[in-house]
Amino acid sequence: MFVDTLQFLLATVFVHNIVLTQFLGLCPFIGISHHAGAASGMAIATTLILTLTAGLAYPLYWHVLVPLELVELYTLALIFLIASLVQALEILIRISSELLAQRLGVYLPLITSNCAVLGVGLLVVQQELTSWWQSIVFGLGAGLGFSLALIVMAQLRQRLQFAKVAPCLQNIPIGLITAGIASLGLLGLKF
Repeated sequence: MFVDTLQFLLATVFVHNIVLTQFLGLCPFIGISHHAGAASGMAIATTLILTLTAGLAYPLYWHVLVPLELVELYTLALIFLIASLVQALEILIRISSELLAQRLGVYLPLITSNCAVLGVGLLVVQQELTSWWQSIVFGLGAGLGFSLALIVMAQLRQRLQFAKVAPCLQNIPIGLITAGIASLGLLGLKF
């Protein structure tokens, strides 16, 4: 069981990386990856929200909406769930650490509109994950994959500032080219 769970987690992080192979969450990936500090704060918050969303999406769908025959409302319920989770996390961060709340600033509320978070909630149902535990591992793996992509991209973009890059390729274009090369590297992995 542990080996299967670990294999599933690693496959979610690398082979099925939410950013680099499924192209979800590109707005924060490109927009926030200029600074390593902001990227790491966003990575931690998004990983937490992705894990919670996946963990709560499974019972929401299978234990609430399916028995009530309201599966058509799943996307709407998922959006409400994500907004509630982000709001609760923002309040907890403000209460526990004012410095962290200031550091995250506007990035935390932006998680609500991150398509990776909604995508993970939808993928929990689409992939027909077999258990609540598997959905939590999927959410954690998606969050770790998002974090890995975001932090590595932030480090690469800081190094690219000192490289000789053609003016027409600076900033977002070179970031997308770098992300494309990283995506190609992940396509060769098999788990």
